[in-house]
Amino acid sequence: MAARILSKCYQYSEHFPAYLNFSPRNCKQTSTSFLALRALHVDTVPPRPTLTTSYVHGTSNTALLSKTMGQFLEYSAEKWGDREALFFVHEDIRKTFTEFKQDVDQVAAGFLALGLKRGERMGIWGPNIYEWILFQFATAQAGIILVSVNPAYQVQELEFALRKVRCNGLAFPTQFKTQKYYEMLKQICPEVEKATPGDIKSSRLPDLRTVIVFDNKLPGTFQMSEVRQAATNAHLEELRILSKKLNFDDPINIQFTSGTTGSPKAATLTHHNIVNNAYMVGLRMGYDWRKIRACLPVPLYHCFGSVGGALMMAVHGISLVFPSPGYDGKATLKAIEKERCTFVYGTPTMYIDMLAQAALHKFDLSSVQGGIVAGSICPPEVVKKVMTELEINELTIGYGTTENSPVTFLCFPMDTLPRKLHTVGCVMNHTEAKVVDPQSGDILPLHTSGELLIRGYCVMPEYWDDPEKTKDCISNTGWYKTGDIASLDEYGYCKIDGRIKDMIIRGGENIYPAEIEQFLHTHPKIHEAQVVGVKDQRMVEEVCACIKLKEGEQASAEEIKAFCKGQISHFKIPRYVMFVQDYPLTVSGKIKKNILREIMEKEIGL
Repeated sequence: MAARILSKCYQYSEHFPAYLNFSPRNCKQTSTSFLALRALHVDTVPPRPTLTTSYVHGTSNTALLSKTMGQFLEYSAEKWGDREALFFVHEDIRKTFTEFKQDVDQVAAGFLALGLKRGERMGIWGPNIYEWILFQFATAQAGIILVSVNPAYQVQELEFALRKVRCNGLAFPTQFKTQKYYEMLKQICPEVEKATPGDIKSSRLPDLRTVIVFDNKLPGTFQMSEVRQAATNAHLEELRILSKKLNFDDPINIQFTSGTTGSPKAATLTHHNIVNNAYMVGLRMGYDWRKIRACLPVPLYHCFGSVGGALMMAVHGISLVFPSPGYDGKATLKAIEKERCTFVYGTPTMYIDMLAQAALHKFDLSSVQGGIVAGSICPPEVVKKVMTELEINELTIGYGTTENSPVTFLCFPMDTLPRKLHTVGCVMNHTEAKVVDPQSGDILPLHTSGELLIRGYCVMPEYWDDPEKTKDCISNTGWYKTGDIASLDEYGYCKIDGRIKDMIIRGGENIYPAEIEQFLHTHPKIHEAQVVGVKDQRMVEEVCACIKLKEGEQASAEEIKAFCKGQISHFKIPRYVMFVQDYPLTVSGKIKKNILREIMEKEIGL
């Protein structure tokens, strides 16, 4: 067996010299043990250079899975019952797989007792706390669709999200940082204060009837303890019967992503989408043959956390460590050291923050073997520093979109440095990708930039209740249009060159300029506003508002920022406010945002 796999390593060594390191003799000198040899098969070894055009299919001898989230959690509890599933450092909550499964069943049965039904929507509005992941699996177990609500959403954004998907339930903690969730909800649902819990009747949120507060008993709401206590043996039996009727093609998660109009779109994902994405990513990372303890500072309301972390736990039996409710670089390093984490997740900004910690070299990070960086394109210099200063040899670079569950390209842990610096990895198993001319739709030659399209199990079925936007981004042959400019090489590796749309990615947060522009136009002194992303060493990109004032008006940058505070999410508030007389225009009168961006970066001194 070993001889056969070693021959496979040598077969790829011409193009992937790192694989020459795999041998029984030198396994201690590499970051991968000899057990890795047993894991090397067609799914985990990089492809040979066979592509002749910009189309690639991630062929695989591993079948897709046909199970629901609940079925996988049950499997995990049976197989790894006494293994630690998760640890929330700030709450000091540790759960084994068996304990977590018991909690999930109790809460899921509680949902049924409260009258929530299969197919209804439950919003989760809060940071990384135990109840978030508990509700993620409990809703799935009961066939309720989880709606991931950004914890930084302000009242206007919350109302849009809840109305868009017609949320029947909403759950949150009393407060996180400056966000007083119950008080904010009352601004759009004042009826909650005098309502009977579970029987809210709201004029602005007509579908909302159930509100759950995790840590307090507030008027018109259920406290978390009441949800647990509501479940009887009869409800647990009802849950058992219901779980068997769930279909892996059922929608189970809705995540909001910015759209071309600036209004968030509700990407709808099924069990099949996210279970298989977690499964395939885990195989590439080697999670199926080694014990993993992953530090997860990334938010659960993003796919990176909920699929790459939470689902990976259920599918591959990995243990998760959550260092803090919101990202905290020092807390992350402390958790890695104290909990002896072997893998680290993060956006480029998170890794930049960890590298910038004054006491970085005082932390013992020797337990770390590998990590994943995703959420936005990572600058090559940051990749180098992470691998050298944090000594994460098996750092992998990933790429994807919420609509694709999310990962479609991912490096192999032992890829060469140039691959990790200049590409976002190789196409994932059971995934098709092609690069086309944005105008003609024709497939382009290799190493030629065009629009990246994706097809496969990972593509969402729809934007919730929005057939027009769904049709705009998914062709009648099933291809999802990413809107990203990319190129493919002969090995199936992808390089992202930019974005067709003007989306700003600030520290892993997707921000669409039109959304901010529309809000700025409500300011009485503003005549016109254009928003661009400008480069930033820490956040990768920052928001820059380029404002034309109405004739005779005067305003300061501080005044504009104050106008935004509390009205739009903090990460959307412009870091830079620049006042302009005009904008660079095309012949047809359209604003050249790429030129505007260059002008602003020069004026700011970036």
